[in-house]
Amino acid sequence: MRHMKPLMMIRDVARAGSIRRAAEDMNLTSSALNRQIQAFEADFGEQIFERLPRGVRLNPAGELLMQHIQAQLSDLERVRSQVADLSGERRGHVSIACSQALNPIFLPREMARYRREHPRVTFDVRIRDRAQAEHDLSTFATDLAIVFEPVYLVDFEVIKAVEQPVSVVMAVDHPLAGEPVLRLRDCLARPHIVPSAQYGVRHLLDLATRGRSYRLDPVLVADSFELMRQYVVYEHALSFQIPIGLLPSADPRLVTRPLDPRDIASGLLLIGQMRGRTLPVATARFARQIADALT
Repeated sequence: MRHMKPLMMIRDVARAGSIRRAAEDMNLTSSALNRQIQAFEADFGEQIFERLPRGVRLNPAGELLMQHIQAQLSDLERVRSQVADLSGERRGHVSIACSQALNPIFLPREMARYRREHPRVTFDVRIRDRAQAEHDLSTFATDLAIVFEPVYLVDFEVIKAVEQPVSVVMAVDHPLAGEPVLRLRDCLARPHIVPSAQYGVRHLLDLATRGRSYRLDPVLVADSFELMRQYVVYEHALSFQIPIGLLPSADPRLVTRPLDPRDIASGLLLIGQMRGRTLPVATARFARQIADALT
C-alpha cells in the first residue's frame, strides 16, 4: 500500500544497516534512497538515522518511530486477516518465537494440523531463548511467544500457562536408567550436561542447587538441546529437559526419567502475546488451538 511505503522503506534500511544494501534490495540507487530518507526526515521534523562510516543505525527518535512502524504493519495484517475471514477464506500469517523444547515435536505437529484446515495460512517460527522471545513480542517481530520460564513478563499477556517438570535424559544402558524417579544429588554426582544460562531449565537447576551441598559441575554446557540429547549416547552423561520436547521411543537409544519434585521445582511454559494487543484472526485461532493442545 502506497501510504505504508515510506514506513516500510525506513524499516528495511534499519534492518539492512546500510542504505546501499537496502537500495540494492529495492532495485534503487543509493542516492535515490538517501534522498527519500532525507525527505522523510524533513517532513518528520527529526533525523532518525545516525550516519556511520560503514552504514546507518537508528537514533533514539528512530527507535521510537520503528516501534510505531511495527505496530502499524501489525495492525494492517490484523485487518487484512479479518477481512479475509469475512469472505470465509481463512488467510493470514502467524509469527512465533518459541523455546527449543517446542521445536522437535509439539509445534510442527500443531502447525500441520492447523494448515490442514486452513492451507492459506503461513507460519514464521523463530527459535529463541526466554529473553529474546519476550523482546520479539515487544518489538512486534512476532505475534506469539511460547516460552519456558520467561524473564521479565512486563509486556507479556499470558494466554495459557502449563507446568513442566524437569526430566533427565540418558542412554538406555546408563546405570540410573532402571530408577523410576531420580534424585538431583545422584545425577550431579555423575557426569552431566546443562543448558547455557539463558534457558529456563538452567534457571531451575541453578535455583535447585543454591545453598545445597552439591552443585552443578557439567562436562558440557550447550545452547542446543538436540546436541545434549545426542551427546548422552556417546558418554554416560545425564542431560536435563522438559517433557514437551521429549517423545517416548522417538530414539530407542535414550530413556527419560523424572526428577524428584522435592529436589527441583516445576517451571511454567507460557503462551503469550504483547499486552493489550488485538491479534490477527489466524494468529488468535492458532493460539487457542495450541492452548487446547497443551491442556
